[in-house]
Amino acid sequence: MLLQLKALRFLFEAREAIHFPVGKSANILRGAFGTIFRTLACVPECESAATCDIRSTCPYAQMFEPTGPAPSGLSDWPRPFVFRASHLDGTTIPAGGSFHFDLNLFDLKSPAEKYLALAFAQLAHKGLGPGRSKVELVGVESNAIRCPLSFGAGNVTKLSLLFLTPTELKSNSRIADKPEFEVLAARVRDRISALCELYGDGAPKMDYKAFAERAALVRMTRCEVQQVSVARRSSRTGQVHSIGGFIGEAEYEGSLGEFVPWLHAARWTGVGRQTVWGKGVIEVRMLQPSHP
Repeated sequence: MLLQLKALRFLFEAREAIHFPVGKSANILRGAFGTIFRTLACVPECESAATCDIRSTCPYAQMFEPTGPAPSGLSDWPRPFVFRASHLDGTTIPAGGSFHFDLNLFDLKSPAEKYLALAFAQLAHKGLGPGRSKVELVGVESNAIRCPLSFGAGNVTKLSLLFLTPTELKSNSRIADKPEFEVLAARVRDRISALCELYGDGAPKMDYKAFAERAALVRMTRCEVQQVSVARRSSRTGQVHSIGGFIGEAEYEGSLGEFVPWLHAARWTGVGRQTVWGKGVIEVRMLQPSHP
């Protein structure tokens, strides 16, 4: 079982000072990027990716509006990429300063990758951020990442998870107020499995029910998370949407070894809702077990 992706880093130089509002860096990039990507990738006569006759081969549709039949029954597919730009939140880059952001791409078979540098170069020319500041794309770095899922991490009985960006986990059709391990593991499993199934070499071969039963035996022994409120306004519809969630740290004890590779992989994919905007970034820290 293997999750594969390409980690792309886009390097910029600011021609004018540019400010990134708190909690909205990835949203700024995602909105402008989608608009420009469509102008580059779509045929002029296309009115909607949903009704386009060539959507199955259209890079824009594959990146931003992927859909279709899947063995798992998914009709609204997860997007094959996520932004990583939270390090820019609340920062102001002076004219002449350098900055970067990352994009993790999960669909390695799509022709969309060749459009990415073109889209960001044009985005830089048109201006970026609330003031449409001029920036220049000066380089792109690319790394192939392979995350094995089938090998555990030995006798791990205690670990900590850092929730670095706002995270929302759904449980029984509602948003959970804290990251109980059973819920977290299920969301990590489902997201990574869907990405592997739809964009990789197939869904992991495993007993999903047994995985969930073992996850339910893990105890959360400490939880220090807090809710943060962030909203985004859609440039297309004008509607305001929440992109908040909880951040902080939680500790878990139990038989954790088999879950560690999945949690490390989730660092690249994100977990929970709205991961495309950079939500749900987690980091694993191993801890020494408690002794009576």
